[in-house]
Amino acid sequence: MPTISVNGRDIVLDEDGFVVDPDQWDEDVAAFCAPDEWVHELSEDHWKVIRYLREYYTRFQLAPMVRKLCIETGNSLKNIYELFPTGPLKGACKLAGLPRPTGCV
Repeated sequence: MPTISVNGRDIVLDEDGFVVDPDQWDEDVAAFCAPDEWVHELSEDHWKVIRYLREYYTRFQLAPMVRKLCIETGNSLKNIYELFPTGPLKGACKLAGLPRPTGCV
């Protein structure tokens, strides 16, 4: 499996670039991976979505449905795509350090 090195730590990724072990994730990992998802600077709006995804995953062990993500974070789907150009499942979940969500192509 591929790995990235962030601050001297090796982070294992799956073949699609998702963090294999969500416990290895931290904000530095998100910042390191952001340019690969066409996000050049993580704003507070990005962090709000990322933190929501992390909290939801911690409680339910899966990513929320996109509609729930939009409602709970107060973002329209259009805004989510502006924040995460590669999409809410691929880009946002990847930067949040979640495993590849079911249905993510």
